[in-house]
Amino acid sequence: MRLSLVERISDLSPDAWARLDPGRSPFMELPFLEALEHSGSVGAATGWSPLFVTAWSDEGALVGAVPAFVKAHSYGEYIFDWGWARGAQAAGIDYYPKLVVAAPFTPATGRRILLAPDAGPEVMPSLIAATVDVAKQLRLSSVHWLFVTDEERAVLEQMGFLTRLTTQYHWENAGFSDFEGFLGTMRSKRRREVRRERAQVAEAGIQVRMLTGPEMQDRHWAAADDFYRHTCGRKWNDPYLEPGFFERIRATFADRVVFCSAERDGVVLAGSLFFRRNDALYGRYWGRRDDVQVKGLHFDVCYYAPIEWAIQQGIQLYEAGAQGEHKIARGFLPSPIHSAHWIADPRLAGGVARFLQDESAHTAVVMEALEQRGPFRRGDDGPLPAGPAITVDPATPS
Repeated sequence: MRLSLVERISDLSPDAWARLDPGRSPFMELPFLEALEHSGSVGAATGWSPLFVTAWSDEGALVGAVPAFVKAHSYGEYIFDWGWARGAQAAGIDYYPKLVVAAPFTPATGRRILLAPDAGPEVMPSLIAATVDVAKQLRLSSVHWLFVTDEERAVLEQMGFLTRLTTQYHWENAGFSDFEGFLGTMRSKRRREVRRERAQVAEAGIQVRMLTGPEMQDRHWAAADDFYRHTCGRKWNDPYLEPGFFERIRATFADRVVFCSAERDGVVLAGSLFFRRNDALYGRYWGRRDDVQVKGLHFDVCYYAPIEWAIQQGIQLYEAGAQGEHKIARGFLPSPIHSAHWIADPRLAGGVARFLQDESAHTAVVMEALEQRGPFRRGDDGPLPAGPAITVDPATPS
């Protein structure tokens, strides 16, 4: 086996990458990663410098890969380490640049170690070790594996990485026959509220429908791009995805796209964009026109219509994105999110280790409390416990 670094995803052939199994994740498929690169959404100018770690057989076949990026900041990651960076700065430790293994701008769990069917058992640990070697050689502060699978978390932990537990809100299909069957599992009060929210949209004369990428017309693609940029501009100023990303996705990856379009008289008033692979659906971007103020519209377009469609399509998992405790009342329950971290400086590593131990215990308690607040059973609505803080070990004598 031979390991090498690849600085451009476009330097890898589609046939070579097609040998690797991304599991449920569409965000590890070559067209998605290539669209980020082609549009300039990743690259040195954005602080996301690709540095893919690849493994090759003696015969020259790609048998494994890890999507890694040298980062000059912590934007677009969704596993928040700003407190670690502040702690490092206070201790006189350079936190940036660092190495991040992730799908850029995508808070969705999925495989980060992509393996070919003929990959031997040595490939996974070799790729993991290689990320640490790269960090040491480039004098990077740390390595961060984000939104990893349970299997990857276990291996990373065995290899000495610090593991972190955070949470999102996911919908899982419990064998529902239709949307009414899903509502039937809720308390009567929540059923009435969901029906009322959906009725408000219908009464406003708005038609909500789910479209696959090939079914989307020019106006839908234009709306998806406009809504994304408008929402980012209103909330965060700078969109992560550069112009040209959606055009590239339409040309190369439309079969993975789903769009929930809210229309009236043929005009797209609001919408949400999703990616699908196998039995999983991932909600990514939502937006609406400023002149559209319809109660319940966001919930219908982002939650109810996609859930109804997911049931019809036999989809088992729907991840609706990062954060948002309001999702709990709509049928999304707390789900564990795993990441793993290697930190070069022992002072910072010690502080992060203590923080993660406290945070994991706190997260487990909060997840249980949040699940009790779900729409499927009654629970305690008391305040949630406060989370831990991070401290950095003092410098040791040389």
